[in-house]
Amino acid sequence: MSKALVAYFSASGTTAVVARTLAQAVGADVAEIVPEQPYSTADLNWRDSKSRSSVEMNDESSRPAIVDDGLNVSAYDVVYVGFPVWWYVEPRIIDTFLEAHDFAGKKIVPFATSGGSGLGKAPQRMQAIAAGATVVSGGLLNGNPGIEELRDWANAQ
Repeated sequence: MSKALVAYFSASGTTAVVARTLAQAVGADVAEIVPEQPYSTADLNWRDSKSRSSVEMNDESSRPAIVDDGLNVSAYDVVYVGFPVWWYVEPRIIDTFLEAHDFAGKKIVPFATSGGSGLGKAPQRMQAIAAGATVVSGGLLNGNPGIEELRDWANAQ
């Protein structure tokens, strides 16, 4: 039996709910990816080109600082990485997380919540960042899926 971790970033709480339920469904540990500087409502206003999230997403090299999570990723075989979809990909804070750890030999399963778009090129981008890992296509987990639904989804990954 593989040891699993659900690591997630949640800007509004939606992804957090799904992440905790997924962890329960697959018997995984849970770790929140916490920004050193929390995002305010104004920071998340994607309609404002000067908002923090817009500025970050317009800069491929942006890596928002995260609180040291103390994770020992080597203890896990599978890492589910959850996030809200921003500009059709993962938020840059996910890139920070991926670069902060060695995922060589690990399976990474992206999952996201979204108000209207899919994962886009997030799995491909994550694969490029997490060298040596195997990043699968993952998927959207909208609508507060239950434990059985999430267990079935995880088993299909």
